[in-house]
Amino acid sequence: MKWIASGALASLLGISVALLPAPAGAQEEPPERSQGWKDATTVLTLSAMGIELLMPRVFYADPEVTVGWKARWHASVLAPSMTLAALAMLNEQWLKEQFGGLRPGCTEENQGEPGCTDYAMLSTHAFAASSAFGQGLGIFLLDTFKWSNGRFNAGAFAMNTAVPGVLAVITTIGRTAGEWETGGQAWGSAGIGLVVGLGMGALYGSAQRPECGYSGSLVCW
Repeated sequence: MKWIASGALASLLGISVALLPAPAGAQEEPPERSQGWKDATTVLTLSAMGIELLMPRVFYADPEVTVGWKARWHASVLAPSMTLAALAMLNEQWLKEQFGGLRPGCTEENQGEPGCTDYAMLSTHAFAASSAFGQGLGIFLLDTFKWSNGRFNAGAFAMNTAVPGVLAVITTIGRTAGEWETGGQAWGSAGIGLVVGLGMGALYGSAQRPECGYSGSLVCW
């Protein structure tokens, strides 16, 4: 009987210890995030923006000038590209704090601790990559339908829209795969970036003719 009583007492003590709350100083493990995906999405974002910055305007020349497909590099493309880059930096430095979108695995309780030192929404990477895609799409549409009378150029389509579009999609997927943002945060940011970039590219494409005047120069200043 004594042996049974001792065993029962030991069991009760063990259960009591297990039910005690964790010490106040104990902390949860920080959320795991993929540094590889972070680096990859940074490279992909910069690549998408770089393509739009360096891509020439491709158009079908007026018969009064010279007939056929032409390509011209415009220094003025710095205006939409740098505007979108500035918006991305504004988001990174200020807007994220205003939205306050918590990263995956973060709560109000552990915000500010390792793994949760900043916010996810808007996703700067998804926004910037998709805005570059939107910029290229806007320029391509204007160069095709306004300046080339609807003539389609495969090279302009590939470099203005197809390649940046693929980079933007992979960037957005990578942000969620690496646990840097939730799907809603990443794709929502990408959608906003696409709309802003499309508007910026269309505005620039309609205001700036693709031809460098009548000089025939390859670079327009």
